[in-house]
Amino acid sequence: MDVSVRPKLLSGGLANINFLLMLNIGEAVLRRPPAGPIPPGAHDMAREHRVLSALNGAGARGEFGHAPEILHFCNDPAIAGAPFQLLRYYDGRAIRGDALEPLPETPETGRALSAMLIETMSQIHAVDCDAVGLGRLGRPEGFLQRTATGWIDRAKAVLDNRLPRAAAQVASWLERQPLPQSHATTLLHNDFKLDNILLRHETIDPLVVLDWDMATRGEPLFDLAIMLSYWAEPGDPDCMHRLAQMPTARPGFWTREQAAEAYAEKTGRSLSGFRYMRVLAIFRLAVVFHQLHARYAAEGTLDAHKAGFGALADEIFIFAAGVAQGERF
Repeated sequence: MDVSVRPKLLSGGLANINFLLMLNIGEAVLRRPPAGPIPPGAHDMAREHRVLSALNGAGARGEFGHAPEILHFCNDPAIAGAPFQLLRYYDGRAIRGDALEPLPETPETGRALSAMLIETMSQIHAVDCDAVGLGRLGRPEGFLQRTATGWIDRAKAVLDNRLPRAAAQVASWLERQPLPQSHATTLLHNDFKLDNILLRHETIDPLVVLDWDMATRGEPLFDLAIMLSYWAEPGDPDCMHRLAQMPTARPGFWTREQAAEAYAEKTGRSLSGFRYMRVLAIFRLAVVFHQLHARYAAEGTLDAHKAGFGALADEIFIFAAGVAQGERF
């Protein structure tokens, strides 16, 4: 490493920390978890290393061509304060938050990005996990039940067992509902959204898909539901727009229902029981924002935007309750 070139903190994301480094082989990204306590299953550099190594291995040829290349993995927290990875740096176009820059804000752009998201997710779900060496990743048996129980428990933990009324209603709804019939187990990204994709400069095509630290195997429609939990529409309540996770409320983007139907047509998977997964994914999102709020409150941060995450999370619980009642898709 050339020590005359200082590492540069890369923007984007709400938790994991990424630095741009200059190595003797070229530019690379040092990626590590945030400081402080880590929620179960999150920011797992060892898991991400395992998944990316498999997707880039010989057995993965032709499976999925958008996984970043791993240069090095270190599991010793004494070196950099936490386990970390070195990834190849990719010069692509990033679409951050709810803005479309640097792309033109046209209906054609919205339609093209909608189709790209569904196509890329479908490619991830088509990976043959056994063939690439990920046949033992995660615990797909009982995936939905364990996921629902786990996120309800996390909600109680981060809120000291004092769930807001809407959160309690949604948790009760999830516990009462019969579990949807599961589809065949697939690889899941588990946080698939537009700002986790770098686009090629010349087209609206993916160059590389980032942030695989929560990847697992399980129900593919839950992966779709997670993406749609970030997918705001023009008529949504204010909380969905304040999320500012994707620019999907702009002209040309498909609605959530259109995106789900496109996925079903592309993959041949039925959307029967999808409301359960939608509600669970939105509930999960609210809990994540409460966890982020708790982390920043404990650190004594003065970031006013992050200080509002708790109130935002409570409004997302209310939105989830509306989806559970069939008021919205």
